[in-house]
Amino acid sequence: MFAGCWALVQAGFAADADILKPYDGPSVKGVDASTLTGKVMTGYQGWFNCEGDGAGLSWTHWAKKSKNPVGPGNVSVDLWPDTSEYDDDELYDTGFIYADGTPARVFSSYNRKTVIRHFKWMADYGIDGAFVQRFANGLRNPEWRHHKNKVLSNAREGANRYGRSYAVMYDLTNLPDSNIMSTFEDWKMLCDRMKITEDPAYQHHNGKPLVSIWGVGFNENIKERNSLAACRKLIQAFKDAGCGIMLGVPTGWREQDRDALDDPDLHDMLRMADVLSPWSVGRFKTLEQVEDHTKRHWAPDMKWAEKNSMDFMPVIYPGFSWQNNKGEGFNRVPRLRGKFMWAQVVACKKAGAEMLYVAMFDEVDEGTAIFKCTDTPPIGDGVQFLTMEGLPSDFYLRLAGEAGKLLRDEIPLTTNVPVIIK
Repeated sequence: MFAGCWALVQAGFAADADILKPYDGPSVKGVDASTLTGKVMTGYQGWFNCEGDGAGLSWTHWAKKSKNPVGPGNVSVDLWPDTSEYDDDELYDTGFIYADGTPARVFSSYNRKTVIRHFKWMADYGIDGAFVQRFANGLRNPEWRHHKNKVLSNAREGANRYGRSYAVMYDLTNLPDSNIMSTFEDWKMLCDRMKITEDPAYQHHNGKPLVSIWGVGFNENIKERNSLAACRKLIQAFKDAGCGIMLGVPTGWREQDRDALDDPDLHDMLRMADVLSPWSVGRFKTLEQVEDHTKRHWAPDMKWAEKNSMDFMPVIYPGFSWQNNKGEGFNRVPRLRGKFMWAQVVACKKAGAEMLYVAMFDEVDEGTAIFKCTDTPPIGDGVQFLTMEGLPSDFYLRLAGEAGKLLRDEIPLTTNVPVIIK
């Protein structure tokens, strides 16, 4: 049965032959892709599409109704990207305008030039690399799968051209147990066709190519959560293939409370991993709560991981908002002009963190993006967008770069936001 499923996967990817081939372009020696230690990595969603971009997915993730044009009444992002550096062939008109009457345009993650540009920004600001999101449930849809392959291929090129690293992160959200092994089948295809583990930019850890599996051990608050038995089988398949494993787990994993599954077998399964990375977006909202979260979770979590010979990668984020996407929570977690994110960096450093995951690079849907966003978003009846609070569009890229310096003891520890605004 497994072989039969694999044959179907191979056939399904035949149309992507030009995308799914070993990388043969230029590769710059940059960050040390052999270890996560000392790294600040970011999550790269790469899920934005525009009508006319060639993917056939219309306005995915820009609009609530993706088949309809983006505009007032049909928009799903709370931050607006700063597109001033993009070329015309990367941009698509929306139904929004800026205050001066010019059309507001957005980018598509399907565009090779755009993804490579984003990795250049990572290099420009000292961000080490990205976990490229690969939502496993979407791999069953040919159009979505094609888009994901294109984004991954573009990310690989961007990482190589600009001396960054990248790793695949499989998100198991909404993936039923009956399909969970398709995730490993997909990985096998990437190894066979792209030779992804042989890529000099591919992130390794402890001498093994790193694969991240997100969504393990969550309780029923996550739709279609996977059973521990299914997750164990999947993890073991990756381990048998020689991979290092990073697990994206719930905040309450250690004490099996809050968002975590309460099961006596949970910890035993988590010990199969090389790295644990608990999700923390929205789990704390103020500077005081950052301190409390560190005492209750990050600090004891790190001690548990160390005791069990595992590494620990905290997730930090700049702020949160999803008014246009969900109709609630505008500026739910204020950014405080960088103070909120920097407080997390300092707390993690004090607790002993040696690696950080910044969520996310391009997530404008939930207002967590750190890439260049505009302080003067477009206008539209009844629509609210976040601003940059008077900060330059690259502020959070610069802040993420400073986080890496602090992590590696290249700058002194300070509670003051270290980015100078000229």
